Amino acid sequence: MLEEIVKTYLVNAKHIDPAKFDQPKLQVSDFGLDSLDMVEMLFEVEDRCGFQLNDPMRYLDMSFADMLADIESQIRANNNGVLPALTLESGR
Repeated sequence: MLEEIVKTYLVNAKHIDPAKFDQPKLQVSDFGLDSLDMVEMLFEVEDRCGFQLNDPMRYLDMSFADMLADIESQIRANNNGVLPALTLESGR
């Protein structure tokens, strides 16, 4: 579900072509996001998880898959190793 939350945000808010996600070596930098875009994207996740992710700008140097894996790792670390059920609907 984490991947769907991020993809949905990028498609709906930043008008990223959904076909872009089919690229096996997709980099976060391929989205052309600036610092505000990164913060907004990660807020979509943070809003559902109840904590703030560390250093959002570091994700610009990662692959899309590595970013998702790192975010999942942080979520698990803040939830005693468990990945809670995340929904597409935010808590806002």
